[in-house]
Amino acid sequence: MRGWGEAVFTGLISDIGEVVSVTPGSAGTRAVIACRYPLESIAIGASIACGGPCLTVVAVHPLEDGRTAMSFDVSRETLQRTTLGAWQPGTRVNLERSLRQGDELGGHMVTGHVDGVAEIVTRHNHGDCAAFALEAPEPLHRFIAEKGSVALDGTSLTVNRVHGRRFEVMLIPHSLAATTWGERRAGDRVNLEVDLMARYVARLKETEPQ
Repeated sequence: MRGWGEAVFTGLISDIGEVVSVTPGSAGTRAVIACRYPLESIAIGASIACGGPCLTVVAVHPLEDGRTAMSFDVSRETLQRTTLGAWQPGTRVNLERSLRQGDELGGHMVTGHVDGVAEIVTRHNHGDCAAFALEAPEPLHRFIAEKGSVALDGTSLTVNRVHGRRFEVMLIPHSLAATTWGERRAGDRVNLEVDLMARYVARLKETEPQ
């Protein structure tokens, strides 16, 4: 992101991309994602949050159907720490472009640095809305607070309840339709980024004199 040091996101999804190809390499994987962003608007080196993780665009080209193909090099560490290792052609991915100075922060501050993977335990539909219960891995659950924020597959969500390692979120119809959450079911794994402020507060408590 120009002028801010590193990319920052809001957790508000602006497109759903589709994985076109995944090609393993010696240092990781080259992934190509089709999107609806205009070709001329995507610069080489741009930061895009792809299902949560922040990835760098290394190539772009037009597709015959009018979409834009973006190429990313995904490191082995990212493949191991996120759900990106399970990507295959046809996988749908939440996309968000990085904030520019002056943009409105509509969700919460998201870095695109995924902390771990959470698993959906249950999904209950309430009319057009859907409530999800998820289980966070150790030791990330301590950073998740009731009424706090969390990023799941890049989506900024409010935590409704916390019970030990389990926490609940509710998605409204717009969010279900505008993201991949409409497809999510029990047993699915999602990328988890805890709230940045919660991490800082926990770190401050750890360093307080006893």
